[in-house]
Amino acid sequence: ELEDLNARDLKPVFRGVWFTASKQDFYRINYCSRLVSRVLAPLTEFACPDKDALYKGARKIRWEEFLTVKKTFSIHANVSESAITHSNFAGLRVKDAIADYFRDRTNRRPSVDAQNPHIMVNVHIHRDRATLSIDASGGPLHKRGYREETVSAPMQETVAAAIIRLSGWDGTCPLYDPMCGSGTLLCEALMHFCQIPAQVFRAGFGFERLPDFDPMLWERVKSQAEKEILSLPENLVAGSDLSEHSVHAARTNLMGLHHGGRVHIGQKDFRHIEAIENSVIVTNPPYGIRMGKNMDMNTFYKDLGMFLRTQCRTSRAFVYFGEPRFIKKVPLAPSWKRPLKIGGLDGRLVTGHRGTI
Repeated sequence: ELEDLNARDLKPVFRGVWFTASKQDFYRINYCSRLVSRVLAPLTEFACPDKDALYKGARKIRWEEFLTVKKTFSIHANVSESAITHSNFAGLRVKDAIADYFRDRTNRRPSVDAQNPHIMVNVHIHRDRATLSIDASGGPLHKRGYREETVSAPMQETVAAAIIRLSGWDGTCPLYDPMCGSGTLLCEALMHFCQIPAQVFRAGFGFERLPDFDPMLWERVKSQAEKEILSLPENLVAGSDLSEHSVHAARTNLMGLHHGGRVHIGQKDFRHIEAIENSVIVTNPPYGIRMGKNMDMNTFYKDLGMFLRTQCRTSRAFVYFGEPRFIKKVPLAPSWKRPLKIGGLDGRLVTGHRGTI
């Protein structure tokens, strides 16, 4: 996806990807990427064998380029395989360095605001090497802004976008989700087909706080992206769910999107769907808390396998299992499994040939 958005010099690293881009493409990546969780603009990188090295490294940054004593900031830190073992402690050391930087110069210091800061500072320490960055996204990019109603254990938007991308669905055939929940997969499918920028509802970005921010260029990037939005044909994207609450949530969330009213959502048990023909099926079956206390999991997943085999013979299904142990309970042979990990969830996307899964 980053290559499609004109990023260059890509290098996968621990929990991320380094890349370079023109300012225009940098803005577009933040605005349009469906898979990226957040974009960081690195300020400095240095050896960090202990807490003093972290403090001294953070003090060397010219923080007045990003902050004044009247502005607020927040710190997000994570550490791994390093002498500093606690993320919160690393964040506190950088907070102290920023506060002392201003106190030494003005006898005042900026305040911390975890909810709505002027800038967000990211601290990443891996194998005793620290990278300090400004969060150019201004918060997690999976928060699209269309989710007004939710259900228990909703799918994260970036995971849903990854499933749509991995399915290869391009709109040449219908897409259907027979267990749509609050409609996240359907929302991401609509945004994918219509080329709606993933952050179309976002009020502001962290890159607007960078010293070299170009507001006129940013307006051109937004304007161009919004000109590329396409219409959604009737009956191209649809779904259903057994739960009345889920159907209401999905309809509500879709109505906030361009052309969301063209996505039909019905209330129906997937077992009672007569057939789904010549389509791409994407779905996230319930598991854990979503299974309910009285649901027989073995019967449920056996029924799901029979549904895909008998009622979806001319379609291809992509099923996301938040708990991979349930894959074996579906009496079908998948052709491939892809790990899709997010947070503490270690899920698998499973598919197969037409008529199998």
